[in-house]
Amino acid sequence: MAAGGRSILLHAGFSAELTWQVMREFGVTNFAAAPTVYRSLRTGAAAVPDGIRLRRASSAGEPLTPEVVSWSEDQLGVTVRDHYGQTEHGMVIVSGWADGVRQPVKPGSMGAVLPGWSADVLHDDRDEPAPPGTAGRIALRVADSPLIWFSAYTDAPEKTAERFSADGRWYLTGDAGTRDADGAFFFSSRDDDLIIMAGYRIGPFDVESVLVRHDAVAEAAVIGVPDALRGEVLEAYVVLRAGATGDEALVADLQQVVKRKFAAQA
Repeated sequence: MAAGGRSILLHAGFSAELTWQVMREFGVTNFAAAPTVYRSLRTGAAAVPDGIRLRRASSAGEPLTPEVVSWSEDQLGVTVRDHYGQTEHGMVIVSGWADGVRQPVKPGSMGAVLPGWSADVLHDDRDEPAPPGTAGRIALRVADSPLIWFSAYTDAPEKTAERFSADGRWYLTGDAGTRDADGAFFFSSRDDDLIIMAGYRIGPFDVESVLVRHDAVAEAAVIGVPDALRGEVLEAYVVLRAGATGDEALVADLQQVVKRKFAAQA
């Protein structure tokens, strides 16, 4: 907007057909939407309509599942890049488009820390950085984040205290995830959404990402339900793609897919 580029904000009930129509008729080149929209576009059309000429595709608002990235590369000719932020700060970890921050996209990753910010993944039981690949709490390092502006919630000291470590060094996002050795961050879940099954920490998003890569599945949601033996067990809800049949054979197949591609304990 500051550069004078034309922006389109569509006020209408969502449909894949309408979204394609708007992109084609208005010559949209930069498209931003939640992952659910991309998945709906993927399942709502046999092929991308003629006349679509995207040069940038971005995602935010919810975790970006890997199959959207591979689909967009194959069908749109552009990679969907993820962006992570919060109301309190704006975007802080992204798969950026600008030359100074653009890096190859790692499927499932929400990107790297933007300039002006410092972030890490902390251990669950102490406010210290965890080794790469270790699941923990995503946090911002306050002293090394000159763009941080949030200091407190108005008239809510208890809520504010939950957001900062006791020594004030860290802003705690309330999200769980991992960071690899290259500095790429991977979202797992909100802290309070983690499923603890027989001592294993399982993020619903990790399992959902496996399920939606199955040819029969359009959408998936995973929750934890109480279990007398293991504390919690996974329960998955799936929306099937057109033409798929939900039967016991598919249930068994999905269970095996999760065991092979995620972990046998799931």
